[in-house]
Amino acid sequence: MTRTPAQEVLAHSLDLLGAGDARGWVDLFAVDGVLEFPYAPAGWPDRFAGRDALWQQMEKFAEHLDVAFSELEFHPTGDPELVIAEYRGDGRALRTGLEFHQRYISVVRVRGGEILLYRDFWNPLSHLAALGGVEAALRIVA
Repeated sequence: MTRTPAQEVLAHSLDLLGAGDARGWVDLFAVDGVLEFPYAPAGWPDRFAGRDALWQQMEKFAEHLDVAFSELEFHPTGDPELVIAEYRGDGRALRTGLEFHQRYISVVRVRGGEILLYRDFWNPLSHLAALGGVEAALRIVA
């Protein structure tokens, strides 16, 4: 099945993160784009608005996580700007050496090739364990 332009943007974003290119990933967002983590644990930031805030969140991504994404599956939406996707992420926290295995569901709105909204549903417990617990993870993202 042929991907929509919006689906291509999401697929490319996963390729960038898998390659450790957080700057390229952030640059896919509109200047006022939003990243949301609806299942963020208490005390963990759950919303980042604007490219500057996104970069502050993501600039050290490659220093902390090595991840490969696979099993990307898109669900039809009837809206060419809206992407709903499921995928898998398997990786390792670089400071602890601990592995994580994660399933994601992402709801992404893309317009003109830029991400307006990236709502990422995932289980934070997997990442928290790999990073060394809540306190260690908060030192990275807060």
